[in-house]
Amino acid sequence: MMTIIHESDVPEVEHPGRFMRWLANEDSLQAKNLSVCVIRVLPGEAVRPAHSHPNSEELIYIITGSGKVMIEGEVGEVKAGSAILFEQGKVHMLKNTGDVEMKVICFFAPATNIDNYKMFEGIEFPE
Repeated sequence: MMTIIHESDVPEVEHPGRFMRWLANEDSLQAKNLSVCVIRVLPGEAVRPAHSHPNSEELIYIITGSGKVMIEGEVGEVKAGSAILFEQGKVHMLKNTGDVEMKVICFFAPATNIDNYKMFEGIEFPE
């Protein structure tokens, strides 16, 4: 069996600040050692709430758009072509500060899902 999927084959789920499609998880491509999602973040939106991944590291790659990331209170600029590592357990957020939709692919190893995110409701994106 071919292990090929197109993002349009996967249902898009709305979460605060982004629209998410899981390309590799228990419901789609069943990779053994990682999970992958594609997210869309509209202009002015931030992925909420701030969160960490207690059991995984996450690497994101910005496909389109630009914005900022916050990792443990430190803010950096990102744009199409940027790769960002969120180390295991580090609290982070992503914000689209541009005027076009931001599209991002997110890789997690080992595999995770949104039920395993640790949320930090009280943390706002630093202005």
